[in-house]
Amino acid sequence: MTIERLVFAIAGIFILTSVALSQLHHVYWLGLTAFVGINMFQTAFTGFCPLAKILAALGIKHGSALN
Repeated sequence: MTIERLVFAIAGIFILTSVALSQLHHVYWLGLTAFVGINMFQTAFTGFCPLAKILAALGIKHGSALN
């Protein structure tokens, strides 16, 4: 699996978990969803993704989207 696919998968897990927790516990969990969305938005313009940097340091291979 490439870094790009892992970034999308992890972002999706965070968003779904955050929405579930906002329904089960407290609406403030939607702040995590907002954080993930803002991070994805800034990555679209800057090309800098903190999670991609972490995954690259762990030795995961790049695909073509964030090169």
